[in-house]
Amino acid sequence: MIFGLKSITARRAAAALVCLAGLYMAPANAQTCITSSQTGTNNGNYFSFWKDNPGSVNFCMYPNGRYTSNWSGINNWVGGKGWSTGSSRTVSYSGSFNSPGNGYLTLYGWTTNPLIEYYIVENWGSYRPPGGQGYMGTVNTDGATYDIYRTFRDNQPCITGNSCDFYQYWSVRQSKRSSGTITTANHFAAWNSLGMNLGQHNYQVMATEGYQSSGSSDITVTEGGGGSSNGGSSNGGSSNGGSSNGGGGGTKSFTVRARGTAGGESITLRVNNQNVQTWTLGTGMQNYTASTSLSGGITVAFTNDGGNRDVQVDYIIVNGSTRQSEQQSYNTGLYANGSCGGGSNSEWMHCNGAIGYGNTP
Repeated sequence: MIFGLKSITARRAAAALVCLAGLYMAPANAQTCITSSQTGTNNGNYFSFWKDNPGSVNFCMYPNGRYTSNWSGINNWVGGKGWSTGSSRTVSYSGSFNSPGNGYLTLYGWTTNPLIEYYIVENWGSYRPPGGQGYMGTVNTDGATYDIYRTFRDNQPCITGNSCDFYQYWSVRQSKRSSGTITTANHFAAWNSLGMNLGQHNYQVMATEGYQSSGSSDITVTEGGGGSSNGGSSNGGSSNGGSSNGGGGGTKSFTVRARGTAGGESITLRVNNQNVQTWTLGTGMQNYTASTSLSGGITVAFTNDGGNRDVQVDYIIVNGSTRQSEQQSYNTGLYANGSCGGGSNSEWMHCNGAIGYGNTP
């Protein structure tokens, strides 16, 4: 089972069959804790909770859009609070998320006609979903850059049946957070610009998931918030390791020290999602230099993976300041934890992807 793809869809058909008759709803000012799969309404919020075996989850709901979770030794679970009908609403959330293993914090929902399962991922543990496959581009919104992916599910359970074919849409934040504002309209517009169209909305929740792990969360979700910082611009087929509006003016100099394992590997220096310089690597470490007046997020992208080709980037020097690759948390080209994009803090790119080096000075 690939975490983040098959795990969530398999639960939906089961959750739809759960009987709510045994749910004890406490007074409005008290908490309600559940440990078995259920959906319903709590203190004015729609909620969805699903788990399988083995393992245990304690999912507690409170007034004002708050829920807490603690899970231990679970195979797979997901739960959250939100709305029975999704929309292009602005969602604000705050709290804490702790998943040293496989888990993530995501705005999650479904549409029909077309049938789409979607995720706006804000935080994660040791696995960054969806593992680097199906990369489409980026969207800049709410002060950060999100990587966009599209993946396909074949003959899987869904909200309309047990044997469904459908796409999953993903926006995955390049830097983790556990509190903030999500302007969903910007993600939906960016997806649409890439040919990723949504249909009629079903439910939409701010969810916590755990897969073969233990962890906890304490999340409060509300509607409304600060909105987008830059209008939600999208960039198809590119990758960005930092915010598109970071850095100042003037010419910046870059030195990339890198090598290939087979020779002939192609890497591209990008600033603010725009190509600055492309080089073809040999098998020995060499310095590759470039300059630009562009400002924003800096990445070095590996673009022609195949055969025995891999890329090692020792470091990048930006205006005389060295940034080591192994110190960077953004790496979508590393093969780790069984998938491309499954790790970080490495000099290596084994797959088409990029290492992000923050913003220009």
